[in-house]
Amino acid sequence: MKIHLNQIPPGSTLHIEGEEDHEILAIQDEIVRVLSPVRYSLDAGVSEGGLFATGSLSVDLELQCVRCLTPFPYTVEIPDFAVQIELGTSETVDLTEETREDILLALPPHPHCDWNGANRCAGVLKIEESEPAPEPGKRNPWAKLDQLVKPKADKEA
Repeated sequence: MKIHLNQIPPGSTLHIEGEEDHEILAIQDEIVRVLSPVRYSLDAGVSEGGLFATGSLSVDLELQCVRCLTPFPYTVEIPDFAVQIELGTSETVDLTEETREDILLALPPHPHCDWNGANRCAGVLKIEESEPAPEPGKRNPWAKLDQLVKPKADKEA
């Protein structure tokens, strides 16, 4: 995504909207599939030797649930994209790296198909059915760790 500095009016901003090919994201992860181009709506301007751009970014994805392995739709929306880049000698400034970085940082680290409450993850149901919760007071989940810690405490005393 390149911005030509000559198109920005002096003392004002340039509004740009459009789409970039999803290849700019360079996602090579089997649990993420890009479904749409990267959409942007930005206001760009020049101030004190730097280009600033603010606006929004979005892209439609298909993620794979880490629990049940079911693919589900997910839209990454960045309503408050902002970047400041120092100007060099070129008359164009490329925002591709900054755009890519913000979108990748907005991806969930462990995607779940029930992220918005619209679905119920099949993986959660299987876990709940196969492992019923113990009755309160019947089992101490820290018992094995307590055994590891107690002998060390006895040796130090």
